[in-house]
Amino acid sequence: MNLLVCISKTPETTAKIDFVNDSKEFNTEGVQYIMNPYDEWYALVRAIELKEALGGTVTAINVGPAANDIIIRKALAIGADEAVRIDAEASSASFVAKQISAYASDKSFDIIFTGKESIDYNGSLVGSMLAEYLGLPFLSYVSKLDINDGKATVSCDIEGGVELMSLNPPFVLSAAKGLAEQRIPNMRGIMMAKRKPLNAVEAVEHNDSTRVVRYSMPPEKSGVKLVDPENMDELVRLLHEEAKVI
Repeated sequence: MNLLVCISKTPETTAKIDFVNDSKEFNTEGVQYIMNPYDEWYALVRAIELKEALGGTVTAINVGPAANDIIIRKALAIGADEAVRIDAEASSASFVAKQISAYASDKSFDIIFTGKESIDYNGSLVGSMLAEYLGLPFLSYVSKLDINDGKATVSCDIEGGVELMSLNPPFVLSAAKGLAEQRIPNMRGIMMAKRKPLNAVEAVEHNDSTRVVRYSMPPEKSGVKLVDPENMDELVRLLHEEAKVI
């Protein structure tokens, strides 16, 4: 199978979040970066598992500058066969999807994997946009994927349950928890990654219709309020008027 895995670079989960330039830019000073966990743990690993079981090639793709190469090399160390970096700043979900679709349009990929979302923006946008640009079916929040006799059986997490579908490739999916188990690159994989191809390609023109106006931090959490267990009326009032959950 010819498989493409879209990977992104995100701040490490314990990074301090701050904004500069009148709250229009993320402050990258002192921030450590990692591969987006949903891309790495679920999308990439499941693609590698399918290659191991059925044969084929796994290509990792990223939109970003040369500084992202260290993240991309980790995908190669885990088991991807080759990698592509589209040399441009990932300015928006639409821009990223357009760049990846331009690269993938004539490569005959059977399945294109994305993580269900990135842990910094949590937008869940790139997968569906990518499918739209390519004119392919899109399956979101996939927690199980099996291929038998060329046909895919897919389980997608939906509100209140699981949706089971069957379809033929090609298609695009976003990977959710349960699709695979995390793999740690071993020393052999790390050494082999240095010899695997990582190709940088130019970005295509795209009239991006979105721009960042400003970022803002969520409101600080208030302290815990203790309610007398005998005073249920007060508890109900707080849940209704302040927490707004009932």
